[in-house]
Amino acid sequence: MEYLWEGIQRAIVLIISLDSEVCRTVLLSLRISLTATLLASLVGVPVGFLISAHEFTFKRPVITLFNTLLSIPTVVVGLFLYSLLSKRGPLGPLDLLFTPPVMVIGQFILAIPIITALTISAIQMVDPRVKWTAMTLGAGPVRTALTVLSEARFALTGAVIAGFGRVIAEVGTAMMVGGNIKGYTRVMTTAIALETSKGEFAFALSLGFILLMVALSVNILFHYFQGKRG
Repeated sequence: MEYLWEGIQRAIVLIISLDSEVCRTVLLSLRISLTATLLASLVGVPVGFLISAHEFTFKRPVITLFNTLLSIPTVVVGLFLYSLLSKRGPLGPLDLLFTPPVMVIGQFILAIPIITALTISAIQMVDPRVKWTAMTLGAGPVRTALTVLSEARFALTGAVIAGFGRVIAEVGTAMMVGGNIKGYTRVMTTAIALETSKGEFAFALSLGFILLMVALSVNILFHYFQGKRG
């Protein structure tokens, strides 16, 4: 118990003193996850809208696919990317393995299903009269789409926040394709795993506290915007 209490005290000191290594790791984590979430939102929201707003032959299987991908293991995504980008892989010459860009790609893949699936749900919850009213008033396809998206803006914001929450706390993909290189690809989750195994309990705890605060903030925001959709 004394060991745990001492570790907590040292962790708090590292956070309050803005330890350079802690700050560097946290900022890199946020930069990679925010970039991946932004890119996934730019793709997932339009795709989710198109799937929800149009009828086509395989609509139901496509929705089922995205819902299934919500639970895809992060290590599977990491394994897939590693096999593509390793020296013997088809994309090996690009030298992307163990770099921040490939970590963004991995988190992008993880965020896409949740943002798309929640966007589909959000659009389906919009009153159909919103679309028909906009069309009756002479709005074109783009203007009608923007009107519907605006009506679902709180739920869509919740979808984006949920996507960020999915990627900021993942460890499998970051470890496998990032390599956990200090000062370059080491993010909060991989640093926690490494420092704990090295016995650097205080440092791991400091990052754990910060990650918990980020996760808590994400959940509070998600539930806030989910509540606003009503």
